[in-house]
Amino acid sequence: MSNWRIKIPGRDIWRVGLVEAPIADVARRGFPADTPVRWLAEEPRLRFLADPFGLWRDGRLHLFVEAYDYRTRHGVIETIELGADFTPTRRAVVLKEPWHLSYPQVFEADGEIWMLPEAYRSGALTLYRAAAFPDVWEPAARLELDTPAIDATPFQHNGLWWLAYSPTGPQRWKQGRLHFAFAERLTGPWRTHPGNPVRDDLASSRPGGTAWIEDGLPRLPVQDCTRTYGGAIRILNITSLTPERFEAHASQPLDFPPNAGRYSRGLHTLSACGPVTFFDVKRIDRSLWGARQP
Repeated sequence: MSNWRIKIPGRDIWRVGLVEAPIADVARRGFPADTPVRWLAEEPRLRFLADPFGLWRDGRLHLFVEAYDYRTRHGVIETIELGADFTPTRRAVVLKEPWHLSYPQVFEADGEIWMLPEAYRSGALTLYRAAAFPDVWEPAARLELDTPAIDATPFQHNGLWWLAYSPTGPQRWKQGRLHFAFAERLTGPWRTHPGNPVRDDLASSRPGGTAWIEDGLPRLPVQDCTRTYGGAIRILNITSLTPERFEAHASQPLDFPPNAGRYSRGLHTLSACGPVTFFDVKRIDRSLWGARQP
């Protein structure tokens, strides 16, 4: 009798959560045991929400996420307004393009609200400006770099705008290389760092959330992809960042939230929103349902 089994390819299914703690505290102590994790509801089968980034506006908390459907293999950007108890009160698609979108970094600068989503399949990195927050976004600038950027993460340091990102190319580069660029203005022109890739390490290179400045130095969440894509988050402690130099060391991986349950196969975004920190965790779905979908 033949002894064989059908091998079902795994599908990453992500889920978004938040804790009422600043990102620096989570980076130092992990997810506080005395602070409950609040979870967004699971999505219908073959769908997920990931890459959470938040922004407070007029006393309201607006969450921006990648909404992905395996049946179309296409991501769009949605906004979810959260009430006083962090339960969703409103949800809408706010950015949809012919290409896949994810990682919607949303932030305020120069009196405007900006979004910098990942869209490397378009062949470019496009900065969007809120024409009517949070629902209407318009292209504001195309950021010219040395590669269509993956998971581009902007921050300011020592009078310059900086952009951390991973390059296109082989999967090993997408998950294990880190590039930097810098500019005097957010809209550019941008200059790429002469050391690119400044880091080549599957354990601590691909950006994974909001950068922040602590004790005058940048801190950047990065993905540990040694075991699986987005397997864990480490903090890259940058000790020297100038147009000529880059030095950094990575922390140990953060522990998973204590009540992640079956969503304990990955953690790949950690984003700051004042007193709140958003994150996402994953499980791997190997069910037959939808296996023939494109």
